[in-house]
Order: sequence, then structure tokens, then C-alpha cells
Amino acid sequence: MTEHQQMINAIKSDMLSLCVDSDIELNSFSEYFRFISQCLQKHFEIKYSTFLKCEGDLLKPINSEIVCSLTFSSLPYALVDSYFEQQKVVDIPYFLRGKIEFKSMTHMILLKVGKKNPSGVLLFQTTSQWERFNNSEYAEEFINLISIVTETMSNNLEIRLNENQYRKLYSMTDLFHSTMDIDLILQNVLVTIRENFPNFRTELILSNDQDRQTTINIKPFDYLSERPSTIEAFVSGEITTEQDVDLNCLLLNAPIKGRQAIYGILQVTVPIDYSFTATQKEFIRMLAHASGNALENAKLYHQSYRLISDLQLINETSHKLNMRLDINDMLIFLQKQLMKSCQPMELCFVFIENGKYEITKSSTTLFKTEEGNVYIKHAENHFKNTKDPLFIADFSRLISDEIKYKSMMAIPMIVEDCINGFSIVLHRDPYFFSFDSFKLMQSLIHHSSLAIANSRLRNQLQEMVDRDHLTKLFARSYLDQFVENSLVKDDSGMFLLIDIDNFKRVNDTYGHQVGDEVLIQIGEQLEKTVGTRGICARWGGEEMSVYIPNILDDEALKVAKQIVDVIPNSTEPKVTISAGLITWHKSNRPEFQTVFLHADTALYTAKNNGKNQVRIFDNSMQLQH
Repeated sequence: MTEHQQMINAIKSDMLSLCVDSDIELNSFSEYFRFISQCLQKHFEIKYSTFLKCEGDLLKPINSEIVCSLTFSSLPYALVDSYFEQQKVVDIPYFLRGKIEFKSMTHMILLKVGKKNPSGVLLFQTTSQWERFNNSEYAEEFINLISIVTETMSNNLEIRLNENQYRKLYSMTDLFHSTMDIDLILQNVLVTIRENFPNFRTELILSNDQDRQTTINIKPFDYLSERPSTIEAFVSGEITTEQDVDLNCLLLNAPIKGRQAIYGILQVTVPIDYSFTATQKEFIRMLAHASGNALENAKLYHQSYRLISDLQLINETSHKLNMRLDINDMLIFLQKQLMKSCQPMELCFVFIENGKYEITKSSTTLFKTEEGNVYIKHAENHFKNTKDPLFIADFSRLISDEIKYKSMMAIPMIVEDCINGFSIVLHRDPYFFSFDSFKLMQSLIHHSSLAIANSRLRNQLQEMVDRDHLTKLFARSYLDQFVENSLVKDDSGMFLLIDIDNFKRVNDTYGHQVGDEVLIQIGEQLEKTVGTRGICARWGGEEMSVYIPNILDDEALKVAKQIVDVIPNSTEPKVTISAGLITWHKSNRPEFQTVFLHADTALYTAKNNGKNQVRIFDNSMQLQH
């Protein structure tokens, strides 16, 4: 193997390490380039190198071992593009060599993959090792390799940056939904911008806060003194930009916009030659929009809670719902509160289960009819496209059919920005519900949504505790409790303990994944055979069990034999099972532990007498065991 071939293989190994480490350690492009610089020095003894990263039509330097001049922030890519028409490695042009930070550089490499936009330009001081390598057949392979890795790392870093930004935006939006403190909302807008863009200068220009005391440093919006681009953004509701030559800066104006009005401008100031990316603009727009909605919600919130009775009602509801009520008790209580506050004639709660809508028992009978289904379908279609609540003064204007109930309000149950369901109230008279009632119902549902979701989650978690995660059969703990209760209240019962014959051979031959599939197949067949007469459980490992209460001995043996016979035809690869059976009657109720012990003894006998069979326990087995 030649020297240069060994070198390119070593470089590939280094690049592979870089790709692996980038998911764990490298959080910025400068950290990535530091690794590249070390690689260049290691293999080519190149001590001086720097990188100009392509951002739009500009080349911008990143932090490196060379300290860049404060006066140099970017240059148009078009200035260097023509130098790379014939080859990717060229002498550094005069206008770059004239800058103090690049005076020691001699060559530059264009990092570009195919016809894609370039990732950037690598500048370095050549060495004899590089000259020899550059004349070898592996030079082009090296340039392509580093171009691909650079583009990949750049894309990964951008994705990670976007994820972090939107994660912070999500957290801030979640905070907005949980607070009505306007100062806290405004403060978090500024904090979020500064955390994501530490080099930007931000200012809040609000139109409706001049006469309100606040601890946040804001600027009142003044039509007479504001810049034209700021006024345009406020009037149009769209982002605008303007270059301020006098102040040598670029201004970006993002309207703080709610559903009903525009409340101000989030103004971002950057150097005049800075170029905002589309992602940055979208992030700032979403941040301003979220803050506008939050400010609007805060304003409406304060208006809706002016009446003491409404506040007392919400406090009572919140207190009650935090008492870990059962989901049905919780909905019944919420139904009473809505009836008392909004005085509807009909009411329903609808939950979304696996993409389907389920009407709860706490709903009035109207919604279980075709007449009530009209309102539910309308709400369904609405909430498929938006999370905004519904406030309809006269529903008859929206539908051609004759309807009985004209006034309608529908509020979504939102948890973690997802709609889990909704509540509907109806009244026959048009324009019956006031806007205060609408806001009050929103507040009640908003305060209840998390408690309702937690109650449903508790039920789901209990189901997970009661079920084996692999086979979906009941867990051993649930079986124990079921059998113990049955021994007290039922007249008879059967307990069948099952073991898969030669199961280790299945795992050794086909692998544990196939073994798991066999366990799942047997579990499904057990539930199919037993049905609703009893329960099936995973006893542990390759052992399963069946318990059926109130069953005669003959029928118990019949069921046991049926299970043993059907399993080989229900599994792939085919397996057989051995089983131990015990039955009991109320005339001689066994002890709880005795049931399991005798079934285990009978199973032991079945295993020792040829397997693939069921044995019923009798006292003689104890001696054998």
C-alpha cells in the first residue's frame, strides 16, 4: 500500500470519528473546524488554516486559531466563485491575502458536493507534504471526502440548532399557556431571542402599554417617530427589514400579532451586512406571533375574571379536580359546573381515542342521536384544522337543515399542544351565550384538561401495570389478586399452569426474537380459547396460566385439553405445552398458595411423563414431586 493510500485511509478514519463524535460532543461549526484543522496538521503539517462558511450569498469566517479582524464579517461569494471554474484548489486571491487575518494563507479549496451549493472555502498555508499529496491520485478523493463531511456536519448542526430553537419556542409557548402575567410573557420573549441569537439587539415596541406600569423595558409605539418599515410591519402584520445607513445596522421588524389585533413590534438589530436566513426569520415570526397570542389571551383572561362569582367557580372546580377523582366523577362534576355557569340545555364531552371520537357517559342523551351528531361532526371538522374554540351565536345560519338548538359553544381539551377531546354546550335560543360565558367555559375546560388527561393516564398506567408488556396477558400480580378474590366469592374454579416444552431449544435455534413471537402467539391463542369466561396471565418466563371461575370439573378438563391440543397448530415454529390443572369447589375451598403449589406439582408430573399433555392434580403426585 502506497504512502498516499495509507494517508487517505487514515483521513477517512478520522472523518468517521468526527461523524460519530458530532452527535455527542460537537455543538458548533467552530468546534467541527477545530477537528479539521487538527486533521490537516496531523497529516499534512498544515499549521495555519481557516474556514469561510457559505451563508446565502455571503462567505462568513468562523472562529479558528487565527483571530479574525473585527472589521471583517463577510464577503460576497461571487468574488471567489470565478477562481474555481477550472479546479477546486487555487492560489489565494490578492484581495484576501491583503487582509491581515489571511496574510499567511497561500491556497484555498472549494468545498462543494456535486451541483449543490458550496459549503464554504477552506484557506490554508501550504506545506511540502500537501504539495506531494495534491499531485497524487488521491487528492480529488480527499477534497470530495472533506466536502461531503463538511456539508453533512453543516446540515446536522443546522438541524440541531433548529431543534434547540423550536424546543425553546415550544417551552416558551407552553409557559404562555400557563401564565397570564404580562411581564413574564414579555420577559420571556426577550430572553428567548437573546438565548438563540446572543449577538442580536432586541427591543419591544408596544402600542397599548404606555399607561401601564411594567418592570420590563419596553418602548411605546409612536406613529410620529417610528421608522417607515416599523410602521409598515405594524399596519400590514408582515415582517419588514430596513438598512439604517446612519447607524450602520439592519433592522428586522416582526409584528406581535394576536387573533384580534396587532399589539406591537419585536425589533431585532444586527450589523448592516448581516443576512437573515429564512429559518431565522420564521423563528422570529413564530416567537412574535406566540407572544401576541399570549398578550391577547392575558388581556381576555383579565377581562373574563372581573366577576367574583366566576373566579370562585373556577377555584372550586380546580380544587375539586385536584382531588384525584375517577374520570367519571370528574366529568360529572364538570358537567354540573358548566350547567351552573353557562346554563345550557344540552352538554357533551367527547374524547379522541386512536383517531376516533368517543362520546362519554356524562353527555346528555341528545348527543347519542342523529340530531346531536350534527353538532359533534361540525366540531370534529373544526378541530381537525385548528385549536381555536367555537362560539356560534346562530347555528341555523351555517346549516340548511332545520335544527332545534341555535346557540353553540365548543371548547377543545388541549394538553401539551394536542387536542385530546372537546366539550359542547347547546341552547335553543340564538345568541343565548354571552362572550363572558364563552371565556368562562374556556377557563373551566382549560383548568380541567390536565386533570382529565392525568386521570385517563392513570387508568392507562394501571392497565400497563396489570398487563405483561410482551404478551399483553395479565401480569402475575393481577392474577394473584383475581384468584384470591375468586376463592372467597365464587362457587368453584380451575387453575391451569402451562409451560412451553423445550422452549430453550427454540431460543437457541431461532433466536430470542422468534421465541418472543412464540410467546405472543400462545398468549393470543389462550385468550381466544378462554374468551370472557376467565383470565389468562403470564406466570413468568415461558410459563403462562389460565384461571376460570364457576366451572365444573368436566368442563375444566375439556378446556385444558383443548388448549394443549390447539397450541401446536397455533405457533410457528410449532411448539407443544405441558400443563398442570387443579379444580376446587366451595365445599372445600383451598388456601391461596395451595392452588399454585398443586398446579405446579401437576405440571411437574406432566413434564416428567412425556410432555405435550395436561395432568390433573391428585394427592399421589406430592410423593412423586
